[in-house]
Amino acid sequence: MNRVGLVCLFVSTLAISLPIQKTTSAEPSSHQSRATIEGVVRDIACRIQNLEAKATDFNLQCALECARHGSPLIIQTADGDLYIPISDAMPDTDQHEKLMPFVGKYVRASGTVFERKGTRAIVISEIKEMKDVHLKTDLK
Repeated sequence: MNRVGLVCLFVSTLAISLPIQKTTSAEPSSHQSRATIEGVVRDIACRIQNLEAKATDFNLQCALECARHGSPLIIQTADGDLYIPISDAMPDTDQHEKLMPFVGKYVRASGTVFERKGTRAIVISEIKEMKDVHLKTDLK
């Protein structure tokens, strides 16, 4: 056998003897579960831009104006987590109209929660206002 043949045989043998590594996707799939969350329904813009805004201490007029102008709506929990309401349909359908009556109100929402890389979404199956939660709605 000539040199080229020996090199080919060596490389083939080496390739067969090396362990095969399974490649995994760099992006994990989303995690989903049934859950109930509590928080205020509000626009996302003020919450992202105003670090002082909390689930029970925010500017109601600003939230209402932003919502009326089409800002995406979210549910902000007491610990600061933000949940984006989505539909259970593909393609996704707008949840804005469904949530408008709850803007500025503290709610309990149940449904399927999805989490992916720190982003949370909820397919709301039931939502109710929690009237016993005191809100301070005049934050500047």
